[in-house]
Amino acid sequence: MTGATAASAARKLTFILGGARSGKSSLAESLTTAHPSPWTYIATAQAYDDEMRERIALHWSRRGEGWVTVDAPLDLVGAIVALPNHQPVLIDCLTLWLTNHMLAENNIEAECRQLADVLSLPRGPWFVVSNEVGLGIVPENALARRFRDAAGRLNQQVAAVADSVLMMVAGLPLKVK
Repeated sequence: MTGATAASAARKLTFILGGARSGKSSLAESLTTAHPSPWTYIATAQAYDDEMRERIALHWSRRGEGWVTVDAPLDLVGAIVALPNHQPVLIDCLTLWLTNHMLAENNIEAECRQLADVLSLPRGPWFVVSNEVGLGIVPENALARRFRDAAGRLNQQVAAVADSVLMMVAGLPLKVK
């Protein structure tokens, strides 16, 4: 592999989609740790209740030494821009980040566009996790429908700029792109 080819191979975006408890975060962690540490984990969750605190603790417990955690519930673009070059990065997850922006009543289209622009130029092996929320029934309320539609559009934008897209189903990765 030439130096230029090796450098471009080290700058790839892998997008991992799946439903709740499909194994997407575990896969992303294992793909990230296949690269030399340190690894950066950009967390978008906010602990508003005990159940979410438990989920966050579960994710923390799976990560050992070598991980640097950056909390970015809203300023994900800023957190990504501040990353050092060539460092493996795991962003988990876009649907929580989207939820945070919806609750803050921010301009969702502008935020998603900025995020897709930044993700289109990975400076290392980057792994991005998101929920696929469009496979179920049409939600009964307007906010849930708005969220489902915004998540679908965001996932399309990120998939378009990703080098690789994997869909997790029952713990099994399916290559989409």
